Amino acid sequence: MAVNDRIILGIDPGTIVMGYGLVHIVNNHPKMLAMGVIKLDKYDDHAIRLKLIFERVIGLIDEYHPDELAIEAPFFGKNVQSMLKLGRAQGVAIAAALSRSIPMTEYSPKKIKMSITGNGNASKEQVAAMLQQLLGIKKEQEYLDATDALGAALCHFYQSKGKTSGAKSYSGWKAFLADNPKRKG
Repeated sequence: MAVNDRIILGIDPGTIVMGYGLVHIVNNHPKMLAMGVIKLDKYDDHAIRLKLIFERVIGLIDEYHPDELAIEAPFFGKNVQSMLKLGRAQGVAIAAALSRSIPMTEYSPKKIKMSITGNGNASKEQVAAMLQQLLGIKKEQEYLDATDALGAALCHFYQSKGKTSGAKSYSGWKAFLADNPKRKG
């Protein structure tokens, strides 16, 4: 693989539905490789769900050979038990990547939304619509968890782009939008 050729696996962790998305970066241009969900609602045992998350993430890694993992951080909610379960799901996905020596980066939901839409308070639907424009994905995606995961992967690309040679800096939002018309919401 060339220096500007890499694959990023994005994950939106969940214990009922976990989203995943993969982007292939070639010469600093992202292209969607795959996206989907892992449906876990038919399993009552939380430990079985965690095992299945681990196995499926390993399966994705073995199939697509990503260079990096970008994962959405759990956001603080009022239900402590839900937060704990979500954190476990995230931890299992991270452990799967680390077991294959894949570096990971965690992003807050606000950071991902800001990176994709320019609005940290954007809805899941707005993120999905922007990803449709940016990556040419189809509208009939059943679960927004998959587009959220794809958003995490694309966010990682945008964030890491500034750390690679050839990155461009902007004097302000207007200059950025002039150079990136598809990023307008």
